[in-house]
Amino acid sequence: MPPKAKITKEMIMNTVLEITRATGFETVNARSIAGNLQCSTRPIFTCYKSMEELSSEFLAFAYEYYKQFVIRYGRSADVSPYLILPLSYIEFAQEETNLFKLLFITDMDLQMTRPEDFYNEIDNEKRAAEFSETVGIGLERAKTIFLDLFLYTHGIAVLTATKKLSLDRDSAEKMVSNILSSFIRQEKPDWNLSV
Repeated sequence: MPPKAKITKEMIMNTVLEITRATGFETVNARSIAGNLQCSTRPIFTCYKSMEELSSEFLAFAYEYYKQFVIRYGRSADVSPYLILPLSYIEFAQEETNLFKLLFITDMDLQMTRPEDFYNEIDNEKRAAEFSETVGIGLERAKTIFLDLFLYTHGIAVLTATKKLSLDRDSAEKMVSNILSSFIRQEKPDWNLSV
Protein backbone atom coordinates (compact mmCIF):
# COMPACT_ATOMS: atom_id res chain seq x y z
CA MET A 1 0.00 0.00 0.00
CA PRO A 2 1.41 3.42 -0.90
CA PRO A 3 1.89 5.80 2.03
CA LYS A 4 -0.80 8.42 2.55
CA ALA A 5 0.02 11.93 1.42
CA LYS A 6 1.22 14.12 4.26
CA ILE A 7 -1.27 16.87 5.12
CA THR A 8 0.47 20.25 5.24
CA LYS A 9 -0.51 23.64 6.59
CA GLU A 10 -0.68 24.89 3.00
CA MET A 11 -3.14 22.13 2.09
CA ILE A 12 -5.24 23.00 5.13
CA MET A 13 -5.22 26.74 4.36
CA ASN A 14 -6.22 26.13 0.75
CA THR A 15 -9.01 23.81 1.89
CA VAL A 16 -10.31 26.37 4.39
CA LEU A 17 -10.21 28.97 1.61
CA GLU A 18 -12.18 26.66 -0.69
CA ILE A 19 -14.81 25.94 1.99
CA THR A 20 -15.09 29.60 2.97
CA ARG A 21 -15.48 30.76 -0.62
CA ALA A 22 -18.20 28.18 -1.25
CA THR A 23 -20.26 28.17 1.94
CA GLY A 24 -18.83 30.73 4.36
CA PHE A 25 -16.36 30.58 7.22
CA GLU A 26 -19.08 29.54 9.67
CA THR A 27 -19.09 26.11 7.98
CA VAL A 28 -15.38 25.59 8.60
CA ASN A 29 -14.59 23.08 11.33
CA ALA A 30 -12.18 20.19 11.77
CA ARG A 31 -14.65 17.72 10.23
CA SER A 32 -15.38 19.82 7.14
CA ILE A 33 -11.66 20.35 6.55
CA ALA A 34 -10.92 16.64 7.05
CA GLY A 35 -13.79 15.70 4.75
CA ASN A 36 -12.45 17.87 1.96
CA LEU A 37 -8.93 16.57 2.47
CA GLN A 38 -10.22 12.98 2.76
CA CYS A 39 -8.38 12.36 6.00
CA SER A 40 -9.14 12.15 9.70
CA THR A 41 -9.07 15.26 11.87
CA ARG A 42 -5.77 14.15 13.41
CA PRO A 43 -3.47 15.74 10.75
CA ILE A 44 -5.24 19.07 11.27
CA PHE A 45 -4.41 19.04 14.96
CA THR A 46 -0.88 17.90 14.18
CA CYS A 47 -0.42 21.14 12.23
CA TYR A 48 -2.44 23.38 14.56
CA LYS A 49 -2.82 23.28 18.35
CA SER A 50 -6.43 24.43 18.10
CA MET A 51 -9.09 25.70 15.73
CA GLU A 52 -8.46 29.19 17.15
CA GLU A 53 -4.84 29.02 15.98
CA LEU A 54 -5.97 27.75 12.57
CA SER A 55 -8.58 30.54 12.33
CA SER A 56 -6.04 33.20 13.21
CA GLU A 57 -3.62 31.96 10.55
CA PHE A 58 -6.45 31.71 8.04
CA LEU A 59 -7.44 35.35 8.50
CA ALA A 60 -3.92 36.40 7.47
CA PHE A 61 -4.03 33.90 4.58
CA ALA A 62 -7.43 35.21 3.43
CA TYR A 63 -6.23 38.82 3.64
CA GLU A 64 -3.25 37.94 1.46
CA TYR A 65 -5.70 36.39 -1.02
CA TYR A 66 -7.60 39.71 -1.01
CA LYS A 67 -4.38 41.69 -1.62
CA GLN A 68 -3.59 39.46 -4.61
CA PHE A 69 -7.15 40.04 -5.88
CA VAL A 70 -6.50 43.82 -5.80
CA ILE A 71 -3.23 43.38 -7.70
CA ARG A 72 -4.90 41.25 -10.38
CA TYR A 73 -7.76 43.74 -10.63
CA GLY A 74 -5.27 46.59 -11.13
CA ARG A 75 -3.58 44.72 -13.95
CA SER A 76 -6.77 43.72 -15.75
CA ALA A 77 -9.17 46.64 -15.24
CA ASP A 78 -8.99 49.65 -17.49
CA VAL A 79 -9.62 52.27 -14.81
CA SER A 80 -7.82 55.22 -13.33
CA PRO A 81 -5.17 54.23 -10.78
CA TYR A 82 -7.09 56.36 -8.25
CA LEU A 83 -10.03 53.98 -8.52
CA ILE A 84 -8.29 50.58 -8.37
CA LEU A 85 -8.52 50.19 -4.60
CA PRO A 86 -12.17 51.23 -4.14
CA LEU A 87 -13.46 49.45 -7.24
CA SER A 88 -11.54 46.25 -6.51
CA TYR A 89 -13.01 46.33 -2.97
CA ILE A 90 -16.54 46.50 -4.39
CA GLU A 91 -15.79 43.78 -6.94
CA PHE A 92 -14.30 41.58 -4.21
CA ALA A 93 -17.59 41.97 -2.30
CA GLN A 94 -19.46 40.83 -5.44
CA GLU A 95 -17.21 37.97 -6.52
CA GLU A 96 -15.91 36.71 -3.18
CA THR A 97 -18.90 37.47 -0.98
CA ASN A 98 -18.12 34.94 1.76
CA LEU A 99 -14.50 36.04 2.05
CA PHE A 100 -15.55 39.69 2.02
CA LYS A 101 -18.03 39.08 4.82
CA LEU A 102 -15.36 37.31 6.88
CA LEU A 103 -12.63 39.91 6.35
CA PHE A 104 -14.58 43.15 6.20
CA ILE A 105 -17.85 42.60 8.05
CA THR A 106 -17.78 39.73 10.55
CA ASP A 107 -14.16 39.72 11.60
CA MET A 108 -13.07 43.21 10.65
CA ASP A 109 -10.29 43.95 13.10
CA LEU A 110 -10.76 47.69 12.91
CA GLN A 111 -11.67 49.30 16.23
CA MET A 112 -12.97 52.75 15.32
CA THR A 113 -14.35 54.90 18.08
CA ARG A 114 -12.95 58.00 16.38
CA PRO A 115 -12.36 58.52 12.63
CA GLU A 116 -8.58 58.75 13.08
CA ASP A 117 -8.58 55.21 14.52
CA PHE A 118 -8.86 54.05 10.90
CA TYR A 119 -5.13 54.75 10.66
CA ASN A 120 -4.18 52.36 13.45
CA GLU A 121 -3.94 49.76 10.70
CA ILE A 122 -0.53 49.96 9.05
CA ASP A 123 -1.84 49.32 5.53
CA ASN A 124 -4.27 52.24 5.80
CA GLU A 125 -1.54 54.72 6.77
CA LYS A 126 0.65 53.52 3.91
CA ARG A 127 -2.20 53.70 1.38
CA ALA A 128 -3.15 57.20 2.50
CA ALA A 129 0.48 58.34 2.10
CA GLU A 130 0.56 56.89 -1.44
CA PHE A 131 -2.77 58.56 -2.17
CA SER A 132 -1.42 61.89 -0.87
CA GLU A 133 1.62 61.68 -3.11
CA THR A 134 -0.33 60.57 -6.19
CA VAL A 135 -3.04 63.23 -5.89
CA GLY A 136 -0.61 65.93 -4.81
CA ILE A 137 -2.23 67.17 -1.62
CA GLY A 138 -0.96 67.30 1.94
CA LEU A 139 -0.96 64.11 3.97
CA GLU A 140 -3.43 65.23 6.66
CA ARG A 141 -6.05 66.35 4.13
CA ALA A 142 -5.37 63.24 2.00
CA LYS A 143 -5.99 61.06 5.06
CA THR A 144 -9.38 62.71 5.58
CA ILE A 145 -10.34 62.19 1.93
CA PHE A 146 -9.03 58.63 1.93
CA LEU A 147 -11.09 57.76 5.01
CA ASP A 148 -14.21 59.38 3.52
CA LEU A 149 -13.67 57.39 0.32
CA PHE A 150 -13.24 54.18 2.32
CA LEU A 151 -16.45 54.75 4.28
CA TYR A 152 -18.39 55.45 1.08
CA THR A 153 -16.90 52.45 -0.72
CA HIS A 154 -17.37 50.18 2.30
CA GLY A 155 -21.05 51.07 2.38
CA ILE A 156 -21.48 50.13 -1.27
CA ALA A 157 -19.48 46.92 -0.79
CA VAL A 158 -21.48 45.83 2.28
CA LEU A 159 -24.76 46.48 0.47
CA THR A 160 -23.41 44.46 -2.45
CA ALA A 161 -22.20 41.56 -0.29
CA THR A 162 -25.54 41.38 1.54
CA LYS A 163 -27.42 41.43 -1.79
CA LYS A 164 -29.16 44.73 -0.99
CA LEU A 165 -27.56 46.44 -3.99
CA SER A 166 -26.47 45.21 -7.39
CA LEU A 167 -24.16 47.37 -9.48
CA ASP A 168 -22.37 46.70 -12.73
CA ARG A 169 -18.76 47.86 -12.96
CA ASP A 170 -19.61 51.00 -14.97
CA SER A 171 -22.19 52.17 -12.41
CA ALA A 172 -19.82 51.53 -9.50
CA GLU A 173 -17.02 53.34 -11.32
CA LYS A 174 -19.24 56.36 -12.00
CA MET A 175 -20.38 56.56 -8.36
CA VAL A 176 -16.86 56.28 -6.94
CA SER A 177 -15.45 58.70 -9.55
CA ASN A 178 -18.06 61.30 -8.71
CA ILE A 179 -17.51 61.16 -4.96
CA LEU A 180 -13.71 61.10 -5.24
CA SER A 181 -13.73 64.04 -7.64
CA SER A 182 -15.95 66.09 -5.34
CA PHE A 183 -13.68 65.35 -2.36
CA ILE A 184 -10.46 66.28 -4.17
CA ARG A 185 -11.89 69.37 -5.90
CA GLN A 186 -12.42 70.89 -2.47
CA GLU A 187 -8.61 71.06 -2.31
CA LYS A 188 -7.75 71.33 -5.99
CA PRO A 189 -10.67 72.89 -7.94
CA ASP A 190 -9.14 72.09 -11.34
CA TRP A 191 -8.38 68.44 -10.51
CA ASN A 192 -9.34 65.95 -13.21
CA LEU A 193 -9.65 62.24 -12.47
CA SER A 194 -8.64 61.21 -15.97
CA VAL A 195 -5.25 62.92 -15.77
